[in-house]
Amino acid sequence: MDTMRGALERAKMLVGMEVDEESALPPPEEQSFFDDINRQCTLNTTQRLYGFAICLAAGLTCTFLSMLVFFNPVKFGVTFTLGNLMALGSTAFLIGPKRQFDMMLDSVRIYATALYIASIIIALFCALLVHSKLLTLLAIILEFGALVWYSLSYIPFAR
Repeated sequence: MDTMRGALERAKMLVGMEVDEESALPPPEEQSFFDDINRQCTLNTTQRLYGFAICLAAGLTCTFLSMLVFFNPVKFGVTFTLGNLMALGSTAFLIGPKRQFDMMLDSVRIYATALYIASIIIALFCALLVHSKLLTLLAIILEFGALVWYSLSYIPFAR
């Protein structure tokens, strides 16, 4: 019975519902980094929606502004990647960082996540360290393709 109660309290905490603090805490040896973050960063629904909207708007703005510097692939790569990261982070406001991380590492989309993160790293590496325009453009094309695949992995039967 205590196991079911603990699972129910954790489920409530993941979706942002109010929980009884004493019963919601797992034993100290079972607490993880993300449990600590979820406990410290509780937001109400309005705050979550504002955070999501602001982060998504900033990410889309960065992504669209990157088109202004398209002919300078280094600046384009950095602003496009920053916009993608902000847009990706915006969903953490809606579902929480722990659930976002768990969903990214789900067996259905682990390969899409790995390719997307690797393409972000490659794009930043080519833009900031190699300073090669051709490699940066190729990395951005790879990043865009990985972003599409990663996004489609959240749609049922789109895989």
